[in-house]
Amino acid sequence: MVRPVAIFNISLPGVCSMRSVKRVLFPAIVAGLLAAQAFTANANESDRQYFSRIVGAWSGPGEIIAGKYKGTKFVCDFNGITPDKKVGLTLDGNCRVGLFNQKMSATVELAGNTYRGKFLDGAAGKGLDVISGNVVDQRKVVFGLNRKQLRGAMIASLRSKDSMVVTISVKVADKMVPVMGVNLKRLDETAVGSIR
Repeated sequence: MVRPVAIFNISLPGVCSMRSVKRVLFPAIVAGLLAAQAFTANANESDRQYFSRIVGAWSGPGEIIAGKYKGTKFVCDFNGITPDKKVGLTLDGNCRVGLFNQKMSATVELAGNTYRGKFLDGAAGKGLDVISGNVVDQRKVVFGLNRKQLRGAMIASLRSKDSMVVTISVKVADKMVPVMGVNLKRLDETAVGSIR
């Protein structure tokens, strides 16, 4: 005969029975879950406010700062859009080097407690997958990037309501090495919210 295993084996002063333990623990667990949901809702709203600040038209110069094409300068134009009823962002546009024009886009959306998305057409095509993300201090967002053996990060930092710096770094050995940077200025008056 198999003996039943006790789920709770807790000794609390003044608590004598399993019923008493459940009366003490259950409300505490429920309160903890509600607090976690409230924290997540607040974090989602905070992230939504950050992304709303990127809505609109942006343009600016960039440069490849490492690798085979080090020193190559380019100019990018992007339009920032937030998805309906979701927390996230799409940056859609292009970058130009002389007469050559390259479409550029990135889309990210909140999935659970992190971000998922694609840079260009994702790792299945010629781009990168966004595998993680986090908004930091309402001034910066950091996304983890992945393509086969390549690991990297994209950081978008709001310097003001009209200025944003985007950098892409890749992991080499144990270090993150910046490979590309773009300095963007707002072209419109769509700015929502303010930078403290």
